[in-house]
Amino acid sequence: MNHAAVLARLRRFLLALSAALLTGTLLELWLTEHAESFVQLIPHVLCVLGLAAILVMLLRPRRITVLCLRVLMLLVAAGALFGVYNHVWNNIAFEREINPKAGVGEMVLAALGGANPLLAPGILGVAAALAMAATYYHPALKGNDE
Repeated sequence: MNHAAVLARLRRFLLALSAALLTGTLLELWLTEHAESFVQLIPHVLCVLGLAAILVMLLRPRRITVLCLRVLMLLVAAGALFGVYNHVWNNIAFEREINPKAGVGEMVLAALGGANPLLAPGILGVAAALAMAATYYHPALKGNDE
């Protein structure tokens, strides 16, 4: 097997792994009823957009689809950062409400281990990084679209 075939398989594997993470995240969001507000709907939208971009990339690996995938995955990664921030903020707000006299150390521990898990939104960042890695020196970037 030549290097190009190995790289093509690796790219498909990275995209499939990213799609699996996004699908699993959608399932988890649905099971935890993570849709009580507009902000809670953001990860749903990001997962669907990410899955659509990956599907198009697998079916039509052209320069424009590689570039669109990269842009959408940057958006997904930004959403992951916003999610981590939002979870920390909500954990701190909850701790302030139930323990208004808590010190800084208690607040930090509450932010890290509160009801809103910090790593849950981070999985979107991992999925985005995997999809972006699949586009590294992609052969479609060399040529023009048909």
